[in-house]
Amino acid sequence: MDYLTPRPDLYDVPFMAEEFNGMPYRRVGASGLQASAIGLGTWKFGYPHTGDGARVDERTAFAIFDRAIELGVTFWDTANRYNAGSGNSERLIGRWLRANPEQRRNIVLATKLHGGMDGATPNHSGLSRTNIVDALRASLARLQLDYVDVLYFHRFDPGVPIEESLETIEDLVRQGVVRYFAVSNFTRDQLADYLKVQETLSRRCRPVAVQNQFDPVNREPERFVGALELCAAQGVAYVPYSPLAGGLLTTRYLDPAKAGAGDRLHDEGRLAAAATPEKLAVVRRLVKLAEAWEIEVSQLALAYLLTLPGMGPQIPSSSTVAQLESNAAAGRVTLTSEQLAEIEAALSA
Repeated sequence: MDYLTPRPDLYDVPFMAEEFNGMPYRRVGASGLQASAIGLGTWKFGYPHTGDGARVDERTAFAIFDRAIELGVTFWDTANRYNAGSGNSERLIGRWLRANPEQRRNIVLATKLHGGMDGATPNHSGLSRTNIVDALRASLARLQLDYVDVLYFHRFDPGVPIEESLETIEDLVRQGVVRYFAVSNFTRDQLADYLKVQETLSRRCRPVAVQNQFDPVNREPERFVGALELCAAQGVAYVPYSPLAGGLLTTRYLDPAKAGAGDRLHDEGRLAAAATPEKLAVVRRLVKLAEAWEIEVSQLALAYLLTLPGMGPQIPSSSTVAQLESNAAAGRVTLTSEQLAEIEAALSA
């Protein structure tokens, strides 16, 4: 028999849900797609022993994925180019999904394409119809899937007509191998151009999200200024990468002299530029607020970002289960108007 006898302890599900395993969900832009308020970035998930530059190996990643489901952290973000163009982040996710096929429907999985992959000719990169189709097929093979929930263009391609790229997405959505489309590392004007061209095509190829760099201390990098404002006006979710400023928005770097091997900003050679006295002063003010409110400063930062107009789900990376649990808790933090005012004052002082 292929039916289940109803059991309240296992199958008493709501007619409609706004959360999963205690994690609130939110719409991705103006689309019908919903994703966990706190997701999971997998930029450094891979196979370190191969020299791919990953920081999280398969055993640790699988433990993180298992716990993520338990915590409702089900918006997972990857890209074909992650880890030195190895495809290993996608490959690792694919191995976990193969071992846990019953979880596929619970996960909103996003990947990206644009950068050179799977070959070295000019047709192995960019946003031409040829590369979009071939790169997606290669990603699906690594992920061991027949569709992705969200497909991002990893960056803008000035050499390809926007119409060509969007018409290809329209075809892929119609075919069912892509469900929603998004863009990443787009300036305000580039996003506006895509939205304008999309109006001449169909809603199937309308970007539902833009993934650009953003964190409370540094805000939008100069090249992206205005993108968040446009997202708020156009019903596009702004999904920030590096929302914790590479770990600066923790207590790890309050004394930069103690940073060493294993600390991300140190290992990437960005510590001096990221942990300036001015920025550390901001972090200290935020830490003081977080301590008064009995939360972690990273949770304060993520919860604050979720309140900004146009802001979508957060996708902080986690290199341990403990980091995942801390980040997930931010999705359940509700900041009052008074607290938000104190945060704004701390950021601007």
